[in-house]
Amino acid sequence: MRVLRSNLIFRSEIAILCIFFLISCSSEYASKTPPIIDYSSKKKTEQLNEVIMLHSATRSGVIEDYRIGHEDLLEIEAYNIDDLKKIVRVNCQGDIALPLVGVIKANGMTVSELEQEIAKRLEKYVQETVVTVFVKEYRSQRISVIGAVNNPQTYAVTGQRYLVDMLMQAGGLREEAGNICYVIRPSAKDIPDSRTETLVIDLNELLINGNFDLNIPVFAGDVINIPKGGVVFVDGAVKNPGIFTLKSRTTFIQAISMAHGLNPDAVLNDIRIFRDNGKGERDVIRADYEAISKGQSSDIVLADNDIIIVPKSGIKNFFNGFISTIKGFISFGKGL
Repeated sequence: MRVLRSNLIFRSEIAILCIFFLISCSSEYASKTPPIIDYSSKKKTEQLNEVIMLHSATRSGVIEDYRIGHEDLLEIEAYNIDDLKKIVRVNCQGDIALPLVGVIKANGMTVSELEQEIAKRLEKYVQETVVTVFVKEYRSQRISVIGAVNNPQTYAVTGQRYLVDMLMQAGGLREEAGNICYVIRPSAKDIPDSRTETLVIDLNELLINGNFDLNIPVFAGDVINIPKGGVVFVDGAVKNPGIFTLKSRTTFIQAISMAHGLNPDAVLNDIRIFRDNGKGERDVIRADYEAISKGQSSDIVLADNDIIIVPKSGIKNFFNGFISTIKGFISFGKGL
């Protein structure tokens, strides 16, 4: 494997590569700037946003997982116990006080959990009483959505919200959104030794495969982060050269498809992938498109910032010409 040492950042390499190939390839490319829109990625993002809208609508009004918090106003009743028909507000310590029951730490409980706790405390007075708790007034919760969404900001919401609800409220995903979502949950102030928790959600599994167990409830103070996906640059003898967004395990063949396929004059068996190895160098990986397409060779999973160069037949010493053109900007290791 040969090594190409770069003294420039990736964006500089992209600019130089674009200049060279606009000059060296056919006049088809000389007349326009390579587009940077990944049409397949755009379509996928649109489909994901449709799922977000649909599922968010179907969950409206569902509050079984809502956790009671400070300042919530609760309406409480117990069957055949008139003294317990009360409307109480959770105080700043997270407590409520009820006749016969005493003080309960309601903060952090679900409605069902609070009902069970009240019923348990009433067992000394009546057996198998039915307790109902209704959240009459929700406190305002602040949940942040950041990263590759259309409207990143902190939202003030009431009632129970789920991950998909918040993605919907943030305007859906942007095209450059990656496949991973992080839900950062702060430590609970009223629980000793609790720590900040980070939950990792696979958006493909949630939205494409329909595993809505991953549509977790989110709470006050949560931060939802949708990082951008990586990018790959495809140039040379392809129909639509440009910069494309990497989705889950994007492969070499898929990247060529994103570039709308190869030109008739493309050299199939000597395509190069230039990969940053993290040491200020780029490793060179040779790919045989024909062999991979026929299943004779394994496809190559791409990494962020990979550069794919498809040589054009009829240009002798294609890569030597490429290197000579940009050698004033990039230094090379021996053997190239």
